[in-house]
Amino acid sequence: MAGAMAVSPEAAAEPVKVGMITTLSGGGASLGIDARDGFLLALKQSGTKDVEVVVEDDQRKPDVAVQLADKMIQSDKVDVLTGIIWSNLAMAVVPAAVNQGKFYLSVNAAPSQLAGRGCNPNYFSVSYQNDNLHEAAGAYASSAGYKKSFILAPNYPAGKDSLTGYKRFYEGELAGEVYTKLGQTDYAAEIAQIRASGADSVFFFLPGGMGIAFMKQYAQSGLDVPLVGPAFSFDQAILQAVGDAALGVKNTANWSKDIDNAANRKFVDGFVEGYGRLPSIYAAYGYDTANLLLSAMAKASVSDADAFRKALEVADFESVRGKFSFAANHHPIQDIYVREVVREGDVFTNKIIATAMTDRDNAYVADCKM
Repeated sequence: MAGAMAVSPEAAAEPVKVGMITTLSGGGASLGIDARDGFLLALKQSGTKDVEVVVEDDQRKPDVAVQLADKMIQSDKVDVLTGIIWSNLAMAVVPAAVNQGKFYLSVNAAPSQLAGRGCNPNYFSVSYQNDNLHEAAGAYASSAGYKKSFILAPNYPAGKDSLTGYKRFYEGELAGEVYTKLGQTDYAAEIAQIRASGADSVFFFLPGGMGIAFMKQYAQSGLDVPLVGPAFSFDQAILQAVGDAALGVKNTANWSKDIDNAANRKFVDGFVEGYGRLPSIYAAYGYDTANLLLSAMAKASVSDADAFRKALEVADFESVRGKFSFAANHHPIQDIYVREVVREGDVFTNKIIATAMTDRDNAYVADCKM
C-alpha cells in the first residue's frame, strides 16, 4: 500500500519530503496506523504545505522494510525517514539510511544498539529508548512489594531490551524468564509455566495482537497473579479487544491521554474528531515526531544537515508529554508514569495514578560517542 500525502506549513525554511515506512497490515497494523495518523494529524493542524509524506506498508518484514527504504532514498529522494514500529526492522533499515546522510526520526522503535555504540548524529528517537518503560515497570513492581516476578517478552531486539530494562530497576528475584516467538498467538505453555513458578507477579511485553492473545488466554486460565506491563501491552486497541479482564492492571507509560497540558488536549481532541477513536501511545509518538520535524524546519533548511541537526536537537516544540528534551545520544529525557486500566462509559482506557520516574534519560548515553 502506498500513498503520497501532501499537507502544508506556512513558515518552513524549505520543503521536506518524508518517507514513512510503517506496519499497516497483519497483527501489528493498529500500531502503524496510529503512528501514521498521529503524524498526519500534526501536519494537518499546522496548515503546512511544505511537507510531503510518502507512506508504505512494511508488512512487519525486515526485507520489505529494507526494499522500501532503498526505494525511498534512491527513487523518491526523501530527506527524512520515519515510521518503523518494530526494532528488528529498525536495525535492518536505520544504520544504512543514516550512513547515507538521511535523517531518521523514530516514532517508536528505539533499540539499545542505536542508543549506545551504534548511535548516529542523524538518528533521533522521539519516543523513548527501548528499555525505558520497562525500567519504570521494574521500579513500580519493587515499590509495590513484588518479590518474585515471572517475566516474558518476544525474542527480538525490543523484547530483549524490555526484560533488560525491567531487571535494571526490579529488586526482587525472578520466578522465570521466557522469550516467546515474535507474532506468537498461543500462550498455553507460558501460562502453565507461570502457574507452576510460584510467581507473585507477571511482567509481560507483548505488543499488538500478541498482547490481545495473551491477555485473553490469561483471563481464561483463572490465574490471579497480578500483571504488570508497559503501555504497549495495554494500548487502546488491546484494551478494547480484551475488555474487563484488563481492568485494574497497572502499566507504565511516558504518555497518557489525561496528561494536562494544552498540546495534549489539542492532540486528543483533534484525534478523536478526525478519526473517531481515542489515540494510543503510538499516535502520540507520531504526533510529537511531526511537530519536532516542523520545529526544525522553522529554523533551518534540511539541505544544511548541520543546521537542521542542531534544530532537531533543540526540540523546540510543545510535546504532548509536557517536558521533553534530548539526551546527548538523541533519545528523550522525560517523565514516566504508572497508569491503571479503567472503563470510561463503554470504552476501556488508562489513567495516571503515579509517577514512576522523573527526567529519565537512558542507560546508554555514556556509550554513545558523537
